[in-house]
Amino acid sequence: MNIPSTLKSAARTALLGAFTLGALGTIAAFAQEAAPAAPAAPAVPAFTVDKGDTTWMMISTILVLLMTIPGLALFYGGLVRAKNMLSVLMQVFTITSVVMIVWVFYGYSLAFTPGNAFIGGLSKMFLAGVDVTTLSETFTKGVAIPELVFVIFQMSFACITPALIVGAFAERIKFSAVILFTILWVTFVYFPIAHMVWFWGGPSAYSDPSGLIFSFGAIDFAGGTVVHINAGIAGLVGALMVGKRIGYNKDVMAPHSMTLTMVGASLLWVGWFGFNAGSNLEANAYAVLAMVNTFVATAAAAVTWIVLETLLRGKASMLGAVSGAVTGLVAVTPAAGFAGPMGVIVLGIVATCVCYFFVSVVKNKFGYDDSLDVFGIHCIGGIIGALGTGILVNPALGGAGVVDYSTADFAAGYAGTATQLWSQFKGVLVTVLWSGIGSAILYKIVDMIVGLRPTADAEREGLDLTSHGEAAYHP
Repeated sequence: MNIPSTLKSAARTALLGAFTLGALGTIAAFAQEAAPAAPAAPAVPAFTVDKGDTTWMMISTILVLLMTIPGLALFYGGLVRAKNMLSVLMQVFTITSVVMIVWVFYGYSLAFTPGNAFIGGLSKMFLAGVDVTTLSETFTKGVAIPELVFVIFQMSFACITPALIVGAFAERIKFSAVILFTILWVTFVYFPIAHMVWFWGGPSAYSDPSGLIFSFGAIDFAGGTVVHINAGIAGLVGALMVGKRIGYNKDVMAPHSMTLTMVGASLLWVGWFGFNAGSNLEANAYAVLAMVNTFVATAAAAVTWIVLETLLRGKASMLGAVSGAVTGLVAVTPAAGFAGPMGVIVLGIVATCVCYFFVSVVKNKFGYDDSLDVFGIHCIGGIIGALGTGILVNPALGGAGVVDYSTADFAAGYAGTATQLWSQFKGVLVTVLWSGIGSAILYKIVDMIVGLRPTADAEREGLDLTSHGEAAYHP
């Protein structure tokens, strides 16, 4: 190991993040010595690029942007009171814009270059070496897409994840705190988790060092851990540390526009096809499988929530219908390209029952103010989805199996329920701990620098006027 090189890399990383977060581990790439080539090893095939794959990935990237702005922004905006509508739109829109810049500056490099088990390096900082000639291999040996399209596709995931968090403490946080927290959070929480779950050498270099959670054998097709559990636990920590809204459980805090929430939820569903089917990286039958699953799991979850409300409350609500749909989307995300359609229908039903319990019973029991149920739906739904994927990937249950890239024919098999569930559980546990502890530290840092909450008077008046000097609506 080259010690001076490691120290220099660590120093550069600390300067980029502006803060050293010791509890999260060292963000630096370990210098690697080139291993001598094995003379008997088969030659890596030349990469081929298909215009159809490239086109699909460009469309998928646009779809994920659609699910963020305007989809998530309208979904969240309709759920808050009218005096805070604009503040939520501004938070989601600005987070999306800021993370795009952070991603191309150093986020892509930290997430998707070799480093150690926890984080990548800085070799592609400012997209160094990434141009129209460089390629990223897909899940098929020798098949690639332009690296730039992989960069922007993964960028869209990095944008929506911190935007999801704001729903947990909506209506009671400073705009400056949201943006500072976002920059720190993606740097010290999101990029490491993305590296741990998704970084590996690719089919042509399957034996290269991979991220920690990937090395467990855990599978996550489109972000159950990276996006939903990650954002959900950060949201719960934020809700607890920011505190409850003034008048919580005393004043009426009903959604001001279920119409806009329904529009936003529908855009989320449409955009989610890019999220899930796009994660296949190729326009082939597995992308279609992910698309089919995104249809039926979501529908099953929406219907289940409607039935639960009808049986338990006597009336089915629009809020319940869209909550069920989002629950299904969350749960199917890690399983989208691994499970069969019948399996994900069951997954959607189970996830909805569990999430309904957390939203309607657990939250009231413990009294935490998770404004828009980020923890109850995204974290809990993500956990059910991640664990359920370990079961439903079994070919005997209609799943696609887990591909063994060390075999000549890339045979898909299944290590057994206990083995795969244990791998999935370890991935969930690492994500919860990394995001939960890291987020708590970062909220505290932000509170010390700019403060988390506006004044009580500003909160009562509404963040639209007090934070932005504008109103979403005029009489």
